[in-house]
Amino acid sequence: MTVTDRPRISLLGTSALLFEAPGAFDLPHQRRIWALAATASKWPGIREAIPGITNMMLTFETPPRELDTLIAALNDGWDAAEGLAIGGREIRLPVTYGGEVGSQLQSVAEHCNLSIDDVVAIHAAPLYTVFALGSHPGYCYLGGMDPRITMPRRQTPLQRSAGGSVSIGGSQTGVSASPGPSGWHAIGHTNWTFFDPTWPAPAALAPGDTIRFEIERVIR
Repeated sequence: MTVTDRPRISLLGTSALLFEAPGAFDLPHQRRIWALAATASKWPGIREAIPGITNMMLTFETPPRELDTLIAALNDGWDAAEGLAIGGREIRLPVTYGGEVGSQLQSVAEHCNLSIDDVVAIHAAPLYTVFALGSHPGYCYLGGMDPRITMPRRQTPLQRSAGGSVSIGGSQTGVSASPGPSGWHAIGHTNWTFFDPTWPAPAALAPGDTIRFEIERVIR
């Protein structure tokens, strides 16, 4: 087993720690992250265990005195972790592909040597799983995109991308919950609301939920 087969663990100041898992970006590995987070959240001194994309952040109530013991527990926990299947909801999101907000649809089609209709059909076909929340409140990292529409992220990020933008970045896709900077390529938009601080649970989606994009229309 090589060093790259083992997790990477690094401190984030004195109040948190980042656990980075080895392996592929796929649902089986992400389910192991969910399982480890559920276990670690119950450990003494842990304020919160936050799953990310093939990683997890632990925040501490107080800085750990026995850091080596915690690191060993994380490594053992990862080795023992079995996939945690979270029974989430299936959400259907109507999407308008192309247009002003989805102006990069043509660029993605050209990069992938596909037609616009092909990109839309391929993007809308899978049932995507919410792997993690992050980037900004309500934003969901989704797993399950077809590799045929992979598009490298922008070298120079946009200063502002519209809320509700449906975008592709590398081998991932996601939907912006609010306006803000983005290094991804917007191919469409939805009017669905992903975050509202007045709701009992402000984020509309959670890890384990699934999303199916429904083609509302295509603007060329």
